[in-house]
Amino acid sequence: MELRHLRYFIAVAEELHFTRAAQRLNIGQPPLSHAIAQLEEEVGALLFERSKRWVRLTPAGSLFLSDARRILALAEQAQETARRAERGEAGELRIGFTYSTPFTPLFVAAIRRYRQQYPGVTLTLRELSSQRQIEALAQRELDLAFTRPLSVPDARLAMAPLRDDPLVAVLPSEHRLAHTRHLALRDLANEPFVMYPAAAGTAIVPLILRLCRAAGFSPHVAQEAGESASIIGLVAAGCGVTVLPATFRRIRMEGVSYRQLQDADARTSLMLGWRAGEHAPLVDAFVAIARAAAASD
Repeated sequence: MELRHLRYFIAVAEELHFTRAAQRLNIGQPPLSHAIAQLEEEVGALLFERSKRWVRLTPAGSLFLSDARRILALAEQAQETARRAERGEAGELRIGFTYSTPFTPLFVAAIRRYRQQYPGVTLTLRELSSQRQIEALAQRELDLAFTRPLSVPDARLAMAPLRDDPLVAVLPSEHRLAHTRHLALRDLANEPFVMYPAAAGTAIVPLILRLCRAAGFSPHVAQEAGESASIIGLVAAGCGVTVLPATFRRIRMEGVSYRQLQDADARTSLMLGWRAGEHAPLVDAFVAIARAAAASD
């Protein structure tokens, strides 16, 4: 059954006149009559009663008309949905983000702008470590990832830097270094550290280890925690010190002091990643908005 046959049927049903229906459809009357006969044969029911002076819908035709209209409406809806998806205006966009990303105004601005400009797109947001995001992108579980740079770049992914973040030392507020003006990583050489577990897949752990080695020591990890707020809470409890991106300063917790590190390399970046070589309208639209938000950040 072709959609054009349904359109022909609806025109005849509404006009109840083959000549007027043919004029409305801009086709000849014989092809229209032939198409209706084909439709009736395919349906297996007489849809019209005909005489030389009138045309009437049969009971089967009346019921068929309702379904035919609904089918055409669904077909038109499907076409419009496909066109909107092609323009990046419909569908689902799956975005991953690291634990620190929501504290970044850039992330908030990008998500807000995208939701305003593309209200028909469903945004699915997932909090994952940088390494887990990379794996999810490669396995097509995510479309985009707000991530920190990995120690080993992945050729399967395209990465766009969005912003640069300094690293800060997170110290108990009563710590002897809590009010030091010029704090360097080497000043933390003999301090116990609170860190994410190595298996958590965060990009910050290998970065801290690398920076500490460059400063001449390997940190003594006294305590591990999987959540950022838990790490900061353990610092407040006096379990040790830690190093985090400066965006975590937004977590205001009693008993904690944040001090920017003076080491030139004590920095990290917020990146936006997607699968290399792919150009999906949904992804391209979000990348453009994120870049614009970064430019005004």
